[in-house]
Amino acid sequence: MSVYEKLYRLHDKKEAVELGGGKEAIEKQHKKNKLTARERIDLLLDEDSFVELNPFIKHRCHDFGLHEKEAPGEGVVTGYGKIMGRPIYLFSQDFTVFGGALGEMHAKKITHVMDLAAKTGVPFIGLNDSGGARIQEGVASLDGYGHVFYRNVIYSGVIPQISVIMGPCAGGAVYSPAITDFVFMVEERSQMFITGPKVIETVTGEKIAAEDLGGAHVHNAISGNAHFSAQSEEETLANVRKLLSYLPQNNHEQPPCVTVQSSNDDRPNLLHIVPDNPTRPYDIRLVIQEIVDHNTFFEVHRDFAKNIVVGLARIEGKTVGLVCNQPRIMAGGLDINSSDKAARFIRFCDCFNIPLITLEDVTGFFPGVKQEHGGIIRHGAKILYAYSEATVPKLTVILRKAYGGAYVALNSKAIGADLVYAWPHAEVAVMGPEGAANIIFAQEIANSSNPEETRKSKIEEYREKFANPFVAASLGMIDDVIDPRETRIKLKKALEMLRHKKEERPAKKHGNIPL
Repeated sequence: MSVYEKLYRLHDKKEAVELGGGKEAIEKQHKKNKLTARERIDLLLDEDSFVELNPFIKHRCHDFGLHEKEAPGEGVVTGYGKIMGRPIYLFSQDFTVFGGALGEMHAKKITHVMDLAAKTGVPFIGLNDSGGARIQEGVASLDGYGHVFYRNVIYSGVIPQISVIMGPCAGGAVYSPAITDFVFMVEERSQMFITGPKVIETVTGEKIAAEDLGGAHVHNAISGNAHFSAQSEEETLANVRKLLSYLPQNNHEQPPCVTVQSSNDDRPNLLHIVPDNPTRPYDIRLVIQEIVDHNTFFEVHRDFAKNIVVGLARIEGKTVGLVCNQPRIMAGGLDINSSDKAARFIRFCDCFNIPLITLEDVTGFFPGVKQEHGGIIRHGAKILYAYSEATVPKLTVILRKAYGGAYVALNSKAIGADLVYAWPHAEVAVMGPEGAANIIFAQEIANSSNPEETRKSKIEEYREKFANPFVAASLGMIDDVIDPRETRIKLKKALEMLRHKKEERPAKKHGNIPL
């Protein structure tokens, strides 16, 4: 065979691999309004940057007639490329081949690029579109999942790992996305569940559609298993690119810095956004917009546990992570879900050298039998743990209320905040003045000839004496009481001052976070 004949043969084999399950299967995929594995890669990566690896790998299963069936590329496309000029590794499951089902060699392709990503210190992205384990291969497919999960865990906190659910992700397959840092889903296109609707109906008698069981809305708003959702695959992949623009390549690098136009850092609007009345709600996002660079706030977990807002943004072009109470929802109080949401985001930022800014306006941990029986103690402790173990620069601004254990948990000086600022009308106390006065002055109020007037008087007395930032400032728990209009300036200077912060922790294998 001449060299040209060998080249023609190579070309034909590559063409067959690139066709995946064939034109008919591709058309079927398109009819579902879904892109193919390769089309997704083309949208995600910079133009002409993708380099494919292991296109000719084949399964070695002979049971159930599998040896008679072709599986081009083993149902997954793997390789590396660039996003905004920076390298990444990825896999993209091909639903046109065996429904993207994972078998032994399918897993081998994925774990190979995962190892390369870790060795080279670059992010790893998984585009998931699979019916689950390849049943014909039996335990070999389950073992393949195990190898993927193991690497997800070992490389956690070493390189950013992102999962994008583009279709079904069922059974054991869901645990890989659950371990990764961020999960994206496409509305009306992608689902995640351990047991599908048919199995659930058989076992429990419950009837439910796949979308209602594990669709994008369910996991973004109810379970909290996903962090982002979008209406199309194109929008989803664009958001993946946007997220990566905030992140470093690995845990040894600093996040990228972008050039920004200079602007006036004095923000007069901050005088009016937060009401003086501690019971009046407002949208914390309006405060965030005044503090960060224009149009840079990228919210994470927007639809889950809405009483806390977390996300990435930039100040003077540098990435920061924001953890903010949302007074519009549950008066900004902390509950089980918001504790989990905040703690996980804090730990992610600490993994990848992203400074943390906490905007605090919290009434406390949310009361109730359901919360107590659901484990609010254990879940709330996660926030304490996450802030305490974090060694990145940590700044807090108390905007209005900071009551009880929630004040301590939300990055107080006691648990390691580098700097804490407060606005002049901030109330820092064990509890709100109303509750405190009712307890401390209960007898005096009861014996008064005008109990209601006495109660009001005592509330104001307590507020003046204890519920103000100057008491905490006099004890060194607040570093400065600042003009709200200067908040951005103070944060910018603090971040610059803390840029080379180094903080060690006692040597240990790892801590035991209250999961």
